[in-house]
Amino acid sequence: MALPIVSVPMKKKKKPSLVLTLSSAGLLIGAGSAAYWLLTQGQPSFRDLPVGANIIPQDALFTVSLTTDPRQWQKLREFGTKETQAELDKNLVQLRDRFLTNNGYDFQKDIAPWVGDEITIAILAPQAANQPVPKPIATDGDAASSQQSMVMVLPVKSQEIAKNILAQPKTLKQGKWVDRTYQGIAIKQNEGQSGENFSAALLEGRFLVITDNPQATERAIDAYKSKTSLARIGGFAENFPKITNYQPFAQFYVNVPTAAKIAAASPNRHLPAQVLAQLQNNQGLAGTVTLESEGIRLKGVSWLNPNSQRLLAVENKAGKMQSRVPAETLMMLSGGNLQRLWGDYVLTSQGNPLSPISPEQLRGGVKSLTNLDLDQDLLSWMKGEFAVSIIPTTQKEGSSEDFRAGLVVMVQASNRESAEASLQKLDDVMKNQYQFQIQPGKVAGQPIINWIAPYGTLTATHGWLDENVAFLVVGAPISGKILPKPSNPLANTLPFQQTVPKEPNPTNGQFFLDVERTAKNFPLPTLTPNQQPLLAATRSIGVTSAVSDNRSNRYDIFFTLKKAGKPAALPSPVSSSLPTTTPSVTKSP
Repeated sequence: MALPIVSVPMKKKKKPSLVLTLSSAGLLIGAGSAAYWLLTQGQPSFRDLPVGANIIPQDALFTVSLTTDPRQWQKLREFGTKETQAELDKNLVQLRDRFLTNNGYDFQKDIAPWVGDEITIAILAPQAANQPVPKPIATDGDAASSQQSMVMVLPVKSQEIAKNILAQPKTLKQGKWVDRTYQGIAIKQNEGQSGENFSAALLEGRFLVITDNPQATERAIDAYKSKTSLARIGGFAENFPKITNYQPFAQFYVNVPTAAKIAAASPNRHLPAQVLAQLQNNQGLAGTVTLESEGIRLKGVSWLNPNSQRLLAVENKAGKMQSRVPAETLMMLSGGNLQRLWGDYVLTSQGNPLSPISPEQLRGGVKSLTNLDLDQDLLSWMKGEFAVSIIPTTQKEGSSEDFRAGLVVMVQASNRESAEASLQKLDDVMKNQYQFQIQPGKVAGQPIINWIAPYGTLTATHGWLDENVAFLVVGAPISGKILPKPSNPLANTLPFQQTVPKEPNPTNGQFFLDVERTAKNFPLPTLTPNQQPLLAATRSIGVTSAVSDNRSNRYDIFFTLKKAGKPAALPSPVSSSLPTTTPSVTKSP
């Protein structure tokens, strides 16, 4: 009901009622909101995406966004040991000198006053027009420049300063600056300079785009204007927000199918067609890195190609095995369904030379050693949660130990009757084929089976825990540490709780490695060059994973690191001999 209008002696136009005004405003707001919602459906929001995602072309092989906050870089330098600290500082100085000092710039004086909170660096794949056959990424400078291009996107928070920097660039040691225009956007690039040739353009006064190739600048402008950027690629805008974090140190993205195509053309690592086809089902791998007081956290996500026929089974049923192993456990790897894990491995590794072991080899090895069929006799009943752990033995004074730790495998059986039949077959093989003694026994009142080697050493033990969980211990006799259920399990220890991420939850798998204790007592396999300094800087590693939906997986990883203390200031740049006068700029014809 409308409010009454009070008449006055003077003749005036009637004002609309308050209710009518508010109702009209409400309708306009509602209609506007509905229109906005309809117009933006299917359009990615760039708020939760890395800087430059709306500029970098879709065929980027790799992108990394890095913070410009000097406090975070200082915090990163405090982690590790003196050796890793020195190595990091050396790399930072090399990057600074390559991109800034050698071109006459100082970050604090010339860049910090106008740049935003983070910058993005992308590596673009070779253009098909210039490269009929994709070639592998080169490692040397000359070859690399002909194979791929680099794009840097710097957000601008002070347009005036950024425009002045671009209008009056530092004088080059060799060559000259040239102005040209592409699609109405001014570009400044150097010519006649040996080595890297940089090109720069300011997009709408908001983003400064720097590349090492004029064609890369044009590709970035095309992607920005035609809306064919990274942000529009399938799954990118939908999955990156899953791993956003407040003030991250870094964010990265790997274009899996494009990288796979280049790897497939490598003469040293040729990928078979079926492997390449499987990799094409995957679309992207992305991560967000944050620095915390005790280490580095990485939140990751991987997703399938939206057009892929493959779908993931959303089954997150892990999370109990860490309560079945004792506090002194050195390593634990758990998962939700061993049979499904094996099926995924077969799917992605069939004929793949990069796989650690082929499914055919593993099947053949199990058959020749035990006369059991891996799929029918074993994996058929392994549909529940599983774990593989390394548990050290307790050294007894005056006794000689044949093994310093036991390898423990636990599997929740989906069919206990089938499991017991398979274990009985295994006992028969060990007895008849390898002349082991099969000795029944008990631990904490629970029946077990011991395998005694011909020379009298206890080699393995198997039995059952509660809830149909079968276990096999190989090596040190540590069955007494898991039977009965540990009163002080790994899950309750401070190292586990501080290292293994609590999210995502529910989970389909976790991993924990006490790097310090393991490295002191056992040799670790070499996975990367210069691995030893990295291990020396790490206390522990924790991983938690989950299937997010039928097309994406989530991972959280935490590295608990040592601290080397407050580092010294980085060496000052060598004073540039570049002239300080304003350079001449040539207009490109």
